[in-house]
Amino acid sequence: MAGDNLQVLNALDTVKTSYYHFTAVVIAGMGFFTDAYDLFCISLVTKLLGRIYYHIDGAAKPGTLPPNVSAAVNGVALCGTLAGQLFFGWLGDKMGRKRVYGMTLMLMVLCSVASGLSFGHNAKSVMTTLCFFRFWLGFGIGGDYPLSATIMSEYANKKTRGAFIAAVFAMQGFGILSGGVFAIIIASVFNNAYKAPTYAVDALASTVPEADYVWRIILMFGALPAALTYYWRMKMPETARYTALVAKNEKQAAADMSKVLQVEVQAEPEKVEQLKQNKSGQFGLFSKEFSRRHGLHLLGTTSTWFLLDIAYYSQNLFQKDIFSSVGWIPPAKTMNAIDEVYHIARAQTILACVSTVPGYWFTVFFIDRMGRFAIQLMGFFFMTVFMFALAIPYHHWTRPENNIGFIIMYGLTFFFANFGPNATTFVVPAEIFPARLRATCHGISAAAGKAGAIIGAFGFLYLAQNQDKAKADAGYPAGIGVKNSLIVLGFINLAGLLFTFLVPESKGKSLEEMSRENEDENPEAEERQNGGLPPV
Repeated sequence: MAGDNLQVLNALDTVKTSYYHFTAVVIAGMGFFTDAYDLFCISLVTKLLGRIYYHIDGAAKPGTLPPNVSAAVNGVALCGTLAGQLFFGWLGDKMGRKRVYGMTLMLMVLCSVASGLSFGHNAKSVMTTLCFFRFWLGFGIGGDYPLSATIMSEYANKKTRGAFIAAVFAMQGFGILSGGVFAIIIASVFNNAYKAPTYAVDALASTVPEADYVWRIILMFGALPAALTYYWRMKMPETARYTALVAKNEKQAAADMSKVLQVEVQAEPEKVEQLKQNKSGQFGLFSKEFSRRHGLHLLGTTSTWFLLDIAYYSQNLFQKDIFSSVGWIPPAKTMNAIDEVYHIARAQTILACVSTVPGYWFTVFFIDRMGRFAIQLMGFFFMTVFMFALAIPYHHWTRPENNIGFIIMYGLTFFFANFGPNATTFVVPAEIFPARLRATCHGISAAAGKAGAIIGAFGFLYLAQNQDKAKADAGYPAGIGVKNSLIVLGFINLAGLLFTFLVPESKGKSLEEMSRENEDENPEAEERQNGGLPPV
């Protein structure tokens, strides 16, 4: 039964928080720092790419990326991430977390650098090579999701497990913030070194040749933090839960954990033999037993992450358009190319400081006090409220005297996304599935999220266009406008709230208790364990 755990697993659940736990957070978290930097820094430079590569002589406005190119540049990394989450999640369960962990990081480092070195003699070839390398960058990023979450969940004790997994994910906030800060620095340096008039004064001279270095440097910088942590990732031992429960080498698991957690753990070969002989705990992902035990749980984790990311990525990747629409970023023709990067980065940095980063760390502080379910429900609720509060009186918020109010409301939706489902959808799938399927199920849940992100990223490009085609961006059809797009996102958040009821609470419970690992196939016992309810 699940309660008769191996000593090494009981030791992991009850051991005091140690230096090694914090080291693991930093090692795994720097991967997520890089993930967020690489995924979101592209939104800082897409306007610049349009000015450099799609300038039209005599046009009233600066050049912009054509719709298909903009969609590809913004979305191709998300497509790679989706594929990487599925592939590396599956591979992490087959080969072990540690063996796969280094692959994802090295892929991220190489492709970050290669993205900045995108080459070609014309716009088409540069965009093609950029998209190629960003797809594979996303593929590496995708692997980091299930592996980092699973590794952290399997190392942590049950009292503070939620905080540690959330802390790994919270490094995303610093990645987004660092992207904005670094872009501000680079734009300021280049703006001072290479003076240029605004587009309205001299359209051609407003984009200096050196501007081509700006976007390349910003994209390449993401490789640095990942490269710095590669050695430490390779030094981490395999998680004890994988070694004991999947590889069935409990002696090695005990030795590894005795070393890193500095507690004495004895091997228990008799119990390992019992685990090997327990066939009820060997069901596969597509079996009836998995569907009976975890089918609704997987539906809950995939659906909530899918719905959350539609709203989250449509806001995050295209916040520069929202800032422009309410006048927070000056009209493009009143700035030169590098100055526009500066203003977009400044807006993103302010938003990250006041809402994104605090939201993540509120989750870290409260998740083991309030529980995952309560935080996720609260987050979706307030995201829905604030989205409708922005959308219904949208024209009120677009007046110049109300711009700051709009930004505050918009920032609150980000705060409750991060102090809410954006963090909990990452944490819960790493806690509720069996060890041999944990990374796979987390990868499936995360991939559902990225499918939502792709819909949000691609769809919002078109949906948010002005309803009058003459006022839409060049090359885009008429859309439903920003107001109606925000209303749609409000209903999506409401749906996320409802699907949250499929997700179980894992606060204070061991991973084996949540996954019912190694339980005998005994429906009556399961019914008693669920408080009289039939098992799901």
